[in-house]
Amino acid sequence: MNAASTLTARLLAERPRPRGIAGRRYAHWLAVGTVCLGAFLGQLTASVTALVYPALQHRFDAGFAAVEWVALAYLLVLVALLAPIGRLSDLVGRKTVYLGGFAVFGLASLGAGFAGGLGTLVACRAVQAVGGAMMQANSVALVARGVPGHAMRRALGVQAAAQGLGLALGPSLGGLLVAHASWRWVFWINVPVAVVGIVAGWFLLPRTRPEAAPALPRPRPGAAAGPAAVGSRVGPAVGPVVGPEPDGGRFDLAGLLLLGGSTTALLLALSAASGLPLPAWAVAALLAAAALCALALVRQERRATRPILAPGLVNTPGVRPGLAVALIGYLLLFCPLVLGPVLLAEAGLPTARSGLVITVLPAAFAVAATVGGGLLPRGWSDVARCRCGAALAGAGLLGCALLPALGAPAVLLAGPLLVLGGGLGLLLPANNALVMRAIPAECSAVGGGMVNMARSLGTALGTALPVLGVHLAGPAVGGRAVLLALAAVAGLAVLLSRPVRRR
Repeated sequence: MNAASTLTARLLAERPRPRGIAGRRYAHWLAVGTVCLGAFLGQLTASVTALVYPALQHRFDAGFAAVEWVALAYLLVLVALLAPIGRLSDLVGRKTVYLGGFAVFGLASLGAGFAGGLGTLVACRAVQAVGGAMMQANSVALVARGVPGHAMRRALGVQAAAQGLGLALGPSLGGLLVAHASWRWVFWINVPVAVVGIVAGWFLLPRTRPEAAPALPRPRPGAAAGPAAVGSRVGPAVGPVVGPEPDGGRFDLAGLLLLGGSTTALLLALSAASGLPLPAWAVAALLAAAALCALALVRQERRATRPILAPGLVNTPGVRPGLAVALIGYLLLFCPLVLGPVLLAEAGLPTARSGLVITVLPAAFAVAATVGGGLLPRGWSDVARCRCGAALAGAGLLGCALLPALGAPAVLLAGPLLVLGGGLGLLLPANNALVMRAIPAECSAVGGGMVNMARSLGTALGTALPVLGVHLAGPAVGGRAVLLALAAVAGLAVLLSRPVRRR
């Protein structure tokens, strides 16, 4: 082994926790707390940037269509990389990749704060998304495999609460920084959090790979590759699922490019339909390109030796509907966050009061994700909790759509937002538990990456669809139509939440 290989092996080798920490009774909760730092940071970034748009337009003399790429670039890179980074993490080690994510995210945030042009800022945001993907692709897997089974639902709820806290603090923190410091501090504020995450993860996260196995072994020709070849923990028999290939198959670069192409074309089409200055034929062309890339992606993943989306894993009972519910949940969460300020401003509510009303949604989400499950009957299954949460979310969305039409004061919108946030706080942790329980242990990082990819797609659609509705029909009519459509989508989540039938 040469010097470069030795250095690489040392960099990728995961260090165990100190014995004084690993031996503590609640050591797994310290690991959950470390994962919550990454969850908080990711959602803070998602909600804080909208407050920076006016300052960026003034600083770089750019229109809104150009400035929105600060958010769009982040989402596109995140969606494209979550699944492949999840597979990479199964090979390299989740702890190693997760800590590397903090480092990349912090350095990119530092560069974004120093950006002298809009293009440089967008590029830094794209690099920042690489670090975000390295954290998000492993967060659910680190929680699900790092805590005892009886504590999984509660641990996932705590993680969801950290995400909700980041969402809730983003608007108010961003406004304060822009008003009293500079837009640059919106990005610089991430740096100390990333440093704390690296230090905490080094000491508090358990090792996720055997000490003497920096890479998966290549089996001898003709040798059977049993469960031991992909890890010491073997998941339940749940159908034709394969874990990380131990045959050294090539990375699925074609699948990655097709995934990125389909999501990019779809979001660009929505942006063009929402007022982005592109030729009239661009929407149809982009939608056609998105469909063609998606069809090609399906064919590629069926042929690939090591597919980034793992069709066998998607076909595992309970995984496909769980991924759909994860996408729906974040669609229902982010649409009102984007649409709410527009509707409240249309109703004449001052900006400061509008911020307080909107904060009710992520705050209720955080509280319900943490303690809401304890208020439900103890005998309820995760499926029942999902159905209850989705039904409450649908009721909250109906309230948001109907209250303005009835002439109610705008501030009363806080009521249905409270119901919506509470319902989503019950739905998403229970759904995450169902999905991760269905995924074999040796595929946990890939599965976690796919869950987070579904979340990111929901976030991207939740950001784009309200803009489209308002652009086509105005704030009042278009906003109401979007909210009513979302209520119907919440009903779909109720139908998708059903018990898993083992084959």
